[in-house]
Amino acid sequence: MDIAEIAANAALVVVDVQKGFEEPDHWGARNNPGADDNIAALIDVWQGTGRPVVFVRHDSSEPGSPLRAGYVGNDFKEYVEDRRGKGAGAELLITKTVNSAFLGTPDLGAWLSAEGISQFVVAGIQTNMCVETTARMGGNLGYDVLVAYDATHTFDLEGPFGWRRSADELAQASAVSLHGGGFARVVSTQDVVAGAAGV
Repeated sequence: MDIAEIAANAALVVVDVQKGFEEPDHWGARNNPGADDNIAALIDVWQGTGRPVVFVRHDSSEPGSPLRAGYVGNDFKEYVEDRRGKGAGAELLITKTVNSAFLGTPDLGAWLSAEGISQFVVAGIQTNMCVETTARMGGNLGYDVLVAYDATHTFDLEGPFGWRRSADELAQASAVSLHGGGFARVVSTQDVVAGAAGV
C-alpha cells in the first residue's frame, strides 16, 4: 500500500453523485459497483477529521437528461445527502452545467484560495467526464490533485468511427492520461483514507 500524503486542510471534491446516474436505460452499463461505498468512506473520513468537503451537483440544461433541475435524478444519492452538513470542517455546494467543477457556482478556485487550500482529492461520477475534467483543470491551475480511482465510475460509450469502449477501458484510459500526463496522482481509496487518517 502506498499511503497518500494528505494535507491537514486538503479538500474532498465529490462530483455529481446524483440519482440520475442510476438510470441504466439512459447511460448503459457501468463499471466499479463498489464506487459508492468508497465515496461514502472518503466523505466519512473527511468529515471525521474536520477537513473541508465540496459537493458538486450537475444541473443539466438538456431537457431529457436524468440530471436536469427539477427532476428527481438531479438530487444527490441518499448516502451523500444524508452526510451533507454533518462534518466539523467547511462545506461547499457547487452547481454546474458543464464538466468542470471549476466552472460552476460559486467559484471553486476562489473558494479554495480563500480557504488556503492547495491540495484536493476528487471522487464521483463519471471517471472520464466530470471527474477527469475537474482534475485536469485543477492540475493546470497548480493544485496538487489526487483522484481516488476506485471511488469513481463511468459507463460504456461510443465515439467516432464506430469505436466503442467499455466503462472499464474508458476509466483506465482516463487514469493513464491523468497520472501519466502529470495532471493528477491516481490513487486508491484505501491509500487516501490511510493518509487522511494519519495511519
